[in-house]
Amino acid sequence: MLQVDYQANAYAPALAERLPGVQLIGDSLMRLDYHLRPAATWDDGRPVLASDVDFTLKLMQCPGLPNEVARTQFSFIRQLLPDPTNPRHFTLVCRGQAQELINESGDFPILPEEALDAQHTLRALPLATLQDWPASKAPHAAVAALVGRYRQANIARYPSHLPGCGPYRLAEWEHNRHLLFQRKAHWWADGLRPAPFVLQARAQLLDYVIVPDDAAAALALRRRELDVFPHMPASLFQRLKASAAARQELVFYAQPSYDLVSVGFNTRRALLNNKLTRQALGRLFDPAGLLTATQLGQGSLAVGLVPPDSQFYNDSLPVLAYAPARAMALLRQAGWQKQPAGGWYNATIGLPLALTLRYRSDESAFATIALQFQAAAAKLGIPVRILPLEASSLATTLKAGDFDVYIRTIKGNPFGFNFAPLLHTAAIGTGNLTSFGRPDTDWLLQAISVEGNLPRKRRLLRRFQTLLREEMPLVPLFYLANHLAASRQLRPVVTSGLKPGYAAGSLSWADSSATATTP
Repeated sequence: MLQVDYQANAYAPALAERLPGVQLIGDSLMRLDYHLRPAATWDDGRPVLASDVDFTLKLMQCPGLPNEVARTQFSFIRQLLPDPTNPRHFTLVCRGQAQELINESGDFPILPEEALDAQHTLRALPLATLQDWPASKAPHAAVAALVGRYRQANIARYPSHLPGCGPYRLAEWEHNRHLLFQRKAHWWADGLRPAPFVLQARAQLLDYVIVPDDAAAALALRRRELDVFPHMPASLFQRLKASAAARQELVFYAQPSYDLVSVGFNTRRALLNNKLTRQALGRLFDPAGLLTATQLGQGSLAVGLVPPDSQFYNDSLPVLAYAPARAMALLRQAGWQKQPAGGWYNATIGLPLALTLRYRSDESAFATIALQFQAAAAKLGIPVRILPLEASSLATTLKAGDFDVYIRTIKGNPFGFNFAPLLHTAAIGTGNLTSFGRPDTDWLLQAISVEGNLPRKRRLLRRFQTLLREEMPLVPLFYLANHLAASRQLRPVVTSGLKPGYAAGSLSWADSSATATTP
């Protein structure tokens, strides 16, 4: 319903006709009034209605579907009140009054009810009932049947089984190779005048190519086999930009992003369930040196999950620094004893201190970070086994908890501070890979996400950043810059610090429409 307008760096109406009207109720609830565009239709010609939004919200709460993150993220929406006189008008009843909840309330893909639940079996179940359904209780019969139909449709592999309402359809998908999207000949938004920026879809084809090797991607860019290369490694970007020949063909863009390179500790492991041990190991990373080594210093150091340019950033906390002497002192406080033959042993848990570290094998920066940590740990007598993995295998391994330490990038944004999918106990095994969480930290995360009063929100977020530094389930290293190079024949190139780093829908060729190819 809402999408981020990269030109304005703000949410804008998409399926919704305008931004939602807001009515605050007491000091903890609000109602958001939505009108869907009258022109909006599914591919089969049916109108997009409030009943589709209600169905989607309920689908997010059905156990047995790949919806764990959405279940946590959108649980603040407790009810959809339809307008009996207008099927495109409805009101969302929400818990909380924060501005980011207003944005999030419209930032999810809508699914067609008729295609998945033609008998409207979920309509009898209130949204709040599904949200509050005990995990120990068997799902409602209507939910179990719907989940079975959803799985049978295999939408992830065969998206054509489900009508959409966007401008493109998936034309081709080769696993780990590319995704080709073809523009629909007739799209409902084509008739809108003027066309909102978020609803622009100029290219006839968008081909997203997966190139695991950055140098190969750069070569393909120079050969005009690729047209856009976002999130380019800093050294490669600098090298290309310095080339006069490359500057004849390409335009270069650089701007801050909200992608945070971070380290996570598996707090379920006996080795790492003591915060002093995590604090010690956190001081064996060298964020400033790593920012220079991997990003040529381009990016920014941070004290936590809040970007440094945010009004909620806790500037009273120092940036974490490499401090091996402090690390040794903390290890001793945590009960570890240095052994005469080398290494560390904790008699309380009966284990030596030895770690496995995992990261994505196609990220060269992660390899540098892993080696720096391994070398620093070795100086203290801590063996670290480095185990890089392919992206999909890594995700499965981390969710299964088969790691001590990981390195990954957390995708953030400037519009909200809902960290529950990362650190709430309800998200353990899905987004909360560190398994960190307690009742008091769950309460704090919940309070931050719903607080609408700015001074109170600032206090809560500063407290959260202090707590994160103290408990250290995560070690934020640095925010990346988005380095992007694009063909001079493409215009306009609107870049963003948000994923994927540019507005694909606005791209077009200077002379004629053609395929835009991007890694």
